[in-house]
Amino acid sequence: MPGTVTHDPPPAGGARPGRPLIVTEDAGLLDDLLRLCAAAGATPEVRPALPDQRGNWEAAPLVLVGDDAARRVRGAARRRGVVLVGRDQDDPGVWRRAVEIGADHVLMLPDGEQWLVDRIADVAEGVGRPALTVGVIGGRGGVGASTLACALAVTSAREGLRTLLVDADPLGGGLDVLLGGETAEGLRWPAFAASRGRLGGGALEESLPELHSLRLLSWDRGDRIDIPPQAVQAVLAAARRRGGTVVVDLPRRVDNGVTEALAQLDLALIVVPGELRAVAAAGRIASAVGMVVRDLRVAVRGPYAPGLDGREVARLLKLPLAGEVPVEPALRRSREGTAPPGAAPRGPLARFCKEFWERTLVEAGGV
Repeated sequence: MPGTVTHDPPPAGGARPGRPLIVTEDAGLLDDLLRLCAAAGATPEVRPALPDQRGNWEAAPLVLVGDDAARRVRGAARRRGVVLVGRDQDDPGVWRRAVEIGADHVLMLPDGEQWLVDRIADVAEGVGRPALTVGVIGGRGGVGASTLACALAVTSAREGLRTLLVDADPLGGGLDVLLGGETAEGLRWPAFAASRGRLGGGALEESLPELHSLRLLSWDRGDRIDIPPQAVQAVLAAARRRGGTVVVDLPRRVDNGVTEALAQLDLALIVVPGELRAVAAAGRIASAVGMVVRDLRVAVRGPYAPGLDGREVARLLKLPLAGEVPVEPALRRSREGTAPPGAAPRGPLARFCKEFWERTLVEAGGV
């Protein structure tokens, strides 16, 4: 298991990109560390002692020093990001040796393997600001939540942001259909059903279909398959680590898998038409979603019943008003596939989405 030595913290993620450095002559330990690096998607540099060139020691984003090599690196320049790795949890001298070499952490295998895989993956991928993650859910069926989710993603990609659109509703029509990409090459949700732990963000992104300058995780046309909550958590966590924006189209129910998706959101939009019955139905959904998502806002669609407008709907739901989603008459689809929602930059829906991102990104401090 990992332990922390009290001195300067490790560097911020992404500060020093490069290959991890392993320093050990213990063949068994080296095999284990190479296996963990492979699991994290990293190719390390391996040395039995201090590298001949001082820069290799100082430039590596992470240094894994085998306990057998602690004495051989004792004279190395002090730096952050050094982990002393051993196996004997009953050896009290390991902490003294860690202090002598300036290690940030002491890690014992096999207990600390998952922690170490995560740490290696962090430096292999580069960890910066996580993606601004927005969920969209309908206050009732047929309100256009999926259309808004697609438009938000298309607009984000057009603004030059790395964008991932996630279809979290297995019973929906499929966001790939809305985007005109039913036959696009790439993986769908069933391929990730067995995912656990940490997924590589870059590998996830590259495996998905690319449509309209964004990446899409949708469903195939096969039989419905349940995606375990652990897989939902692993996939969305990997997506967030890549930065940019992630848009999640949510179903109108809250089960264990949806709860995992909600827990990854920075904010959620509940799309509600200006009708009293729809407001009542949306209130029940908002109550369930609001137990997980701290920042829940309402996006209202007209036309409005007498006595209602956007502000009144927001007041009745006791939620902040994100805006009034415009109707875009020109938005039509054909079998050949037309432009997706939000594709027309000057259209009302695209303008709504652009204003939403500009406002929300400022609130989040940028992406």
